[in-house]
Amino acid sequence: MRGVEVDKTATIDWSVSIDPARGKITIGPDSSLDRGVILRAYGGSITIGSDCTVNPYSLLYGGGGLKIGNGVRIAAHTVIVPSNHIYSDPEKYIYSQGESKQGITIEDDVWIGAGVRILDGIVIGKGSVIGAGSVVTKSTEPYSIVVGVPARQISTRLRS
Repeated sequence: MRGVEVDKTATIDWSVSIDPARGKITIGPDSSLDRGVILRAYGGSITIGSDCTVNPYSLLYGGGGLKIGNGVRIAAHTVIVPSNHIYSDPEKYIYSQGESKQGITIEDDVWIGAGVRILDGIVIGKGSVIGAGSVVTKSTEPYSIVVGVPARQISTRLRS
């Protein structure tokens, strides 16, 4: 399929939906996409590194660019959206005001819990853990443990 590169060692369930939609999707070596995962580039890009897992029914968009490092674990029902509607002019319909597209980067060795939402403009620092159900609206420091709505750091994986 044009716009899609999948390493020969990657595992993709038959029910996964991959749509480059005028963009590009790359899936690295030894990565796995489980049942019902949806990847939609929407004119942007989705890059998944090596040894990553995306678990059932997760939705990953690429409009503003989504880069996922190596060894990342994404639990079921996660939604990652690297774009946002502009809505500053109340005199115009929101859909006619365009979108911001800052992108999202998820660095290496990150664990994203079930049902997490990650919004545009975020960098998830290396080694971070994002607790189940969190809504990430701000970037995280490396090795942080982040939970809540909106997500906030409660601890670190580093020893003091």
